[in-house]
Amino acid sequence: MALIETKDLWKTYQMGSEEIHALRGVSIEIERGEYVAIMGPSGSGKSTLMNLIGCLDTPSKGSYLLNNKQVSQMNDDELARIRNEEIGFVFQTFNLLPRASALHNVELPLVYAGMAAKDRAARALQALQRVDLSDRKTHRPNELSGGQRQRVAIARALVNNPSILLADEPTGNLDSKTGEEIMALFSRLHEAGNTIVLVTHEPDIAAHAHRVIHIKDGQVERDTRKAA
Repeated sequence: MALIETKDLWKTYQMGSEEIHALRGVSIEIERGEYVAIMGPSGSGKSTLMNLIGCLDTPSKGSYLLNNKQVSQMNDDELARIRNEEIGFVFQTFNLLPRASALHNVELPLVYAGMAAKDRAARALQALQRVDLSDRKTHRPNELSGGQRQRVAIARALVNNPSILLADEPTGNLDSKTGEEIMALFSRLHEAGNTIVLVTHEPDIAAHAHRVIHIKDGQVERDTRKAA
């Protein structure tokens, strides 16, 4: 049973009298425990596909099953619940609360999930340990380097034990050395059993994944796997 399964997924936007087809019938399957990069130039549809996989948007037609749940038919409340329980997001811009400590930033998904305060703190600290940042738990984002901020964001993405880690250009705001450190962290998380879907336009970042899905003009152009 695939963790992610899309069948004939379309996303169409109405721009005045014109229809823009951002995705044109994308069918992919991603198994639990895979490490997949979605690649493509600007305007290829890769971000649209990420938004659909991440339940940030719904398709115009076609079906999307996440963990055997039919996502394409869900309402906003159901989508919000799935986002909080099943998906850990990592963004290029970190999206941290500037006045909150690293620990409190990591706790946020647990606040939304309604977890008790003392359980939250323990879980958040555990997530910071997984990204080697527990010694920075009281620091605010402006007291951390870019790489450390991205580690806090990754800890926040991990704290709910999501089914998938979804990373959008996660090294886009980092220098190349820090970017390599973040990619090494993703490799470790994958080895520990996390399913990772990475969206990037950079071939050297995509090369870390074990499978690369190339999107062009809203369609899967090719789907290649690394030899084991």
